[in-house]
Amino acid sequence: MRTTVLRQRRNSSADLSGHGSCSRKPFVSRFPSKNILRIGLLRRLFVILFGGLALWPSVATAQTLVADRIVQGGTILTMDPSRPEVEAVAMARGRIIATGSLREIASVVGPETEVLQLEPHQMALPGLIEGHGHFLGLGESLMMLRLSDAETWEEIVERVAQAAAITPPGQWIVGRGWHQSKWKEPPQPNVEGYPTAKRLDEVAPNHPVLLTHASGHMSMANGYAMRLAGVTEQTQPPEGGEILHDASGKPIGVFRETAQALIGQAQARDDQRLTPEQRVQRLRQAVELAGRECLQHGITSFQDAGTPVSQLRWLRRQALAGELPVRLWLMVRDDLDAVEKELPGLKSIGLGNDFFTVRAIKLSIDGALGPHGAWLLEPYQDLPTSMGLNTIPIEAVERAAGLALKYDYQLCVHAIGDRANRVTLDIFERALSSQPGPVSRRWRIEHAQHLSPSDIPRFGQLGVIAAMQGIHCTSDAVFVIQRLGNLRAKTGAYMWRSLLDGGAVVTNGTDAPVEEINPFLSLQATITRRLADGTQFFPEQAMTREEALRSYTIDCAYAAFEESSKGSLTPGKLADMIIIDRNLLNCPAETIGQTQVLKTILGGQVVYTRN
Repeated sequence: MRTTVLRQRRNSSADLSGHGSCSRKPFVSRFPSKNILRIGLLRRLFVILFGGLALWPSVATAQTLVADRIVQGGTILTMDPSRPEVEAVAMARGRIIATGSLREIASVVGPETEVLQLEPHQMALPGLIEGHGHFLGLGESLMMLRLSDAETWEEIVERVAQAAAITPPGQWIVGRGWHQSKWKEPPQPNVEGYPTAKRLDEVAPNHPVLLTHASGHMSMANGYAMRLAGVTEQTQPPEGGEILHDASGKPIGVFRETAQALIGQAQARDDQRLTPEQRVQRLRQAVELAGRECLQHGITSFQDAGTPVSQLRWLRRQALAGELPVRLWLMVRDDLDAVEKELPGLKSIGLGNDFFTVRAIKLSIDGALGPHGAWLLEPYQDLPTSMGLNTIPIEAVERAAGLALKYDYQLCVHAIGDRANRVTLDIFERALSSQPGPVSRRWRIEHAQHLSPSDIPRFGQLGVIAAMQGIHCTSDAVFVIQRLGNLRAKTGAYMWRSLLDGGAVVTNGTDAPVEEINPFLSLQATITRRLADGTQFFPEQAMTREEALRSYTIDCAYAAFEESSKGSLTPGKLADMIIIDRNLLNCPAETIGQTQVLKTILGGQVVYTRN
């Protein structure tokens, strides 16, 4: 990629037309027309095409601006159905001011306009939107032991031992990312396949240890941590949680779902010893680390799946001070009484130059499939005594639905198991029918991983967003059939194709830090459903390349009521875009995950350049 600045006054449009007109076929012609005409798409296309015009007074006004920067060459994919591919994009004052042929763009080029020239094999496209992740959690995960690549329990024990050797006694050792179903061999001893605290006690007897499962829905603690938490053989778990015990009745250190709070509260008490300055510094570090990860992976907007009120207030101040590295769209997740009290004044749309939005409420109705916490209609195949866990009273979800209607918030409910999804859809249907209207409220089910076939059409019928994560499919596939059996997996797990064909909007993401925040790995999984060993997980449910790219751009923007300002390279929208090292439309599908981001542009400014 070459960068030049035009410092001489142009005499004609020939200054930028050296590459000739675009000879590539239009983007839409590359894909079957049936995918473009699916149920409900025409309505959304109208919103996308015309919703952003209010931001841009007129074409004549746009033409009076001189571009700060233009991107040209290579393949420029706009995700705008009215002009899917263009030769150049011009931006000024943080917005896109023109797209089109080199001749058309020449009218907004001035003597100081910077030109980013793409090589023929490179591609530019809208900044990607992480459709479901945990922003501060991502940053915090980079400040603790990384366990996701461990292949055995003993490897994790060794990392804890190394940390204990350099950590003062009494201080917490924390880590995240372990997954018992992905180890080469089961730990010994174990209960239901989960390790006991014995080895952690041996290598870290003088430190409290807390290791969070990859899903975030289970934790492993050692004896020191359990003593701090007051956990004994007689301790009862909170509703919606479980404490695992060995044959003698002794807790083994494994805490499922809401039971994790027992250890978390003990850790929180120790954190209270930090000064306010130390706590703020920790938050700043988490924001910096998370932002760096996002920008180097082409993520310019991040839909955060649940942040407490106190942290939302702090992030709001950061946004107003211009100190957020990416655009945040946040769901509030807190004690429901506190949420209700704050809702009237908490809603914020596009504060800090479109870097901060709060307009959704988040709840979790069940757990995760990996640690047997997803709430199922039938028992687990590999744990017949369990149908998972309902982690919050149904009445609480119904109450949240009423609050969302009253204060015009989106409602976002974590639901993974088929029972959890059905109950959530039932609640949504009752609430939405009580206040019907012509426009979708765009309520969302976060994950929607395992569905009863009879519930799949309800997403499109109710206008409920299926906020899914492509990488979860190929990451979890190693144990999905083990948990559900072949038939339930085939007809209900990660049903992207069936949801899309039923008229639902399906978005994409990584659930970071549950998975690595690499959108290209998630795109590859969405398109191929191919595992590391080469096998495919029911490939008939895959998305096309167009659908996958939409799920990370314009459809993700739609799911946040932001399609008028982002998600496509359209004049008037925010100048958020990325330049990558390959053409995602025609590169081998199995190489999509290897894509490298060369530049990330946020609000018209280059904020990341790959060395």
